[in-house]
Amino acid sequence: MPILSVGRTSNQPLPDGVPSGPGSESETEPRPPGSGVRGVTLVEMMVVMTIIALMAGISFPAVSAGIDSVRLRSATDSLASFLNAAVNRAERRQQAVEVVISPKDSELTSYSSEPGYTRELKMPDGITIEGVLPKGPEEEGPHRLILMPGATVPGIGIQIVNRHGSRRVVRLDPMTGFPRVESVETK
Repeated sequence: MPILSVGRTSNQPLPDGVPSGPGSESETEPRPPGSGVRGVTLVEMMVVMTIIALMAGISFPAVSAGIDSVRLRSATDSLASFLNAAVNRAERRQQAVEVVISPKDSELTSYSSEPGYTRELKMPDGITIEGVLPKGPEEEGPHRLILMPGATVPGIGIQIVNRHGSRRVVRLDPMTGFPRVESVETK
């Protein structure tokens, strides 16, 4: 009696009663059209991949601009909160607070006379501090601002910009002491 192996390569017919594969047809008989192994051809797969790549390429700039817009809004909110916290600390603790604005490093730092008090805010990637308003004489280095308890808050603004050129200004209102956010129209 012949012994059959799983990986048999000979073209000898199998003994009676032993199926040779799907549908128990012999390997030598031709298969009717449509009954063969189904799958995806390489050309079909390449067409699908090309369509997906084209859609991703078209939508990338819009997604990138949307992410930069969200970063700008988040940075604006963080900047307003940082300035509000410095003003509140000066009023509630009755301590002078120094705010150092460094456009070159795109960061803000606040100091107080209380030992160990230092707060820092660094702008996220793609967001930079463009300038401090009102523009005064060109000075090198960081801008310094002193918030005194009981005194009027200086009416300054900090302008930030993202990679796409969208700008926002966070201004300290001298009347209320609260930060106010303004969008800047680009020309």
